[in-house]
Amino acid sequence: MKDTAIYGVSSIVGRFLNWCLVPMYTYLFPAEQYGIVTNLYAYVALVLIILLYGMETGFFRFANHERWNNPTQVYSTTLISVGTSSLAFVILGCIFSPQIARVLNCADHPSFIWTMVVAVGLDAYCSIAFSYLRYKKKPVRFATLKFVNIGLNIGLNLFFLIVCPWIWKHNPGLISWFYVPDYGIGYIFLANLLSSIAITLLLIPELRVHYSFNSRLWREMVHYSFPLLILGVAGIMNQTIDKILLPFLIDNPDEASRQLGIYGANYKIAIVMVMFIQAFRFAYEPFIFDKNKESGNDKRQAYADAMKFFVIFGLFIFLGVMFYLDVLKYFISPRYFAGLRVVPIVMAAEFFFGIFFNLSLWYKLTDKTIWGTWFSLGGLAITLIINIAFVPAYGYMACAWAAFCCYGAMMTASYIIGQKKYPINYDLPRLSMYILCAAALYAIAVVATTGSEVINFSLRTLLLAAFGAVIWFKEKPLARATAGK
Repeated sequence: MKDTAIYGVSSIVGRFLNWCLVPMYTYLFPAEQYGIVTNLYAYVALVLIILLYGMETGFFRFANHERWNNPTQVYSTTLISVGTSSLAFVILGCIFSPQIARVLNCADHPSFIWTMVVAVGLDAYCSIAFSYLRYKKKPVRFATLKFVNIGLNIGLNLFFLIVCPWIWKHNPGLISWFYVPDYGIGYIFLANLLSSIAITLLLIPELRVHYSFNSRLWREMVHYSFPLLILGVAGIMNQTIDKILLPFLIDNPDEASRQLGIYGANYKIAIVMVMFIQAFRFAYEPFIFDKNKESGNDKRQAYADAMKFFVIFGLFIFLGVMFYLDVLKYFISPRYFAGLRVVPIVMAAEFFFGIFFNLSLWYKLTDKTIWGTWFSLGGLAITLIINIAFVPAYGYMACAWAAFCCYGAMMTASYIIGQKKYPINYDLPRLSMYILCAAALYAIAVVATTGSEVINFSLRTLLLAAFGAVIWFKEKPLARATAGK
């Protein structure tokens, strides 16, 4: 649990700190330019999954495999495999960066492409070294390097985007040898590359091994890992395919970039729900596998209780963000406020995904993880159909509704099939009541909006307190019963 906490904190805090850069980007750059950033990072997330092709999990499996019993050789083979494929990707990406830049609507800046190509190649290679740190049970070094990476990235962003323009305005001669004022969003990618290079250098102790390649071991690892690649690609595409497809579905490239920038910035407001789900995941998976060792049916009641409290806290987050959105919206520039209408849809979509993750315990505990692949592929099909059919007419709003339908369908399918394969007595009447109560309170807040912010915030605070009172009234008997035991 201590190790899980360290890994979890480094991941969640890292995401939060990078999230804090979004206001700077939206206030410094127009939506058209931030759209390019959103688009490229969507590709980065997908490419990183492809470049790893499930070998992180494959490394853990075979490093602990009784037949091979040679973790060092497994690690070396994995490093050589991922390193070779990443190097080939970097070479090809750099050679064809001008052509890729034209396709991605940044033809004047092919350096954006090769900068990110090199950074992603290094990140993929270093991911295996980070896996090795986890295998060797070195969570402190793992977290330290992650925080260094985050700190460097944020520091370089602030240096290039805030400090350098100030120096250029007052004494340009000091930085004229390296700083180009018109490079704009390119410095976001450059900061990413420099921090990736720095982490690669800091990981040299873990990368300095006796390199040997076992082709038989490699074939078995690829055979084991390939299904994980399919699952990983389907999963990440559910999160990013809308940001990849949108520029191809709107005829005007500038309008496409503008819409993508607005959508991407407003999507970030909903990341509060994403961070809650991620924090929950780090605690939930150890919990369910530990509970599964117990005999009797009490563990299934524990799973049902965990779902209930996830729903409660998730609804509190949803209402908190939506009730105070008039303040939270200043997280992004007013130039992006046109997209605020996607926030409740995206928040609800992420809430559905969190419930889906809770429900996923049935196929994890029964070793039927292939169902996770089917759910992800089904969700991807829904996302593709809705985006292709409706984005040309409705723009980024169709992207938001596609996410809502995708995760809603995955949640529903997992519940129906899971109740047949591994029945858990979820308290559906109570969960439904909580969700309907939250929806009704949100509707009241929308309908009762006035021209006075003081009145609005006062009413919404009362509504949030009312939701808390409902929870307290319904759950207090359970708390008493638990205390009595």
